[in-house]
Amino acid sequence: MTSNSSPPQIRDVFFVSDGTGITSETLGHSVLTQFDTLRVHQHRMSFVDTREKAFDAIERINESFHRHGRRPIVFSTLVNPSINAILNSANALILDLFATFVVPLEQELGCKSTHTIGRSHNISDSHTYSNRIEAINFALAHDDGQSVSELQRAEVILIGVSRCGKTPTSLYLAMQYGVKAANYPLVPEDFERGALPGVLGSYRQKLFGLSIAPERLAEVRNERRPNSRYSSLDNCRYEVEEAERLMRLGGLRWLSTTTKSIEEIAATVLQDFLAERPG
Repeated sequence: MTSNSSPPQIRDVFFVSDGTGITSETLGHSVLTQFDTLRVHQHRMSFVDTREKAFDAIERINESFHRHGRRPIVFSTLVNPSINAILNSANALILDLFATFVVPLEQELGCKSTHTIGRSHNISDSHTYSNRIEAINFALAHDDGQSVSELQRAEVILIGVSRCGKTPTSLYLAMQYGVKAANYPLVPEDFERGALPGVLGSYRQKLFGLSIAPERLAEVRNERRPNSRYSSLDNCRYEVEEAERLMRLGGLRWLSTTTKSIEEIAATVLQDFLAERPG
């Protein structure tokens, strides 16, 4: 791996897929984050499902090579062998993610895969798909405390100060896992009363707290409302301290989101909280 003292490398990275490109992009990001000195310009090329589109993709990839004099990096999840063969002629480092995993599995299992385009996002499993759509609608309807109706249907209710990561975590849990997640803000009125919002009293067993370092919170809030009391470091310190005090008084589980990605926060909620709840 490249030493941290090396100058940064800049590369064009293409995520090529015959579907949405989410799989290639997710796996590609996981690999690329292992290289601290790599700086990338990302290009998603979705629905490359014909020969014509494959040649168009090659043209863009090769143009990048000629413009920068460096081979682009291509993460591919193309299923069709003939279309995949076209892409492999591009002047780039081609990382065929399906070949990496599917071919060894075919050899191990002694059978061929279906090679079906879009199988990973097939909506034929209507029950799972419907659950996710329902969970997304639930998260949107119960974002930031805008609705308290049907909170009894929530599997988890995330609480914390404004801009600590409640909304993206709720939506991620819904989209990826079909979890009905509501989120509710802790505000100065709660701190003055020294108690959690009364509307949440009946759902204490569903509450999970999110906190954040005051310095990071001030940075995030300044992007939204610069030079305001809302985003001042003193106010952020006050709100975080009071929110954590209420969480401790309520005996709630909580974590700091300061250095965690949305994926890590969601995984913690799933493993340490939802795993103990009935399915």
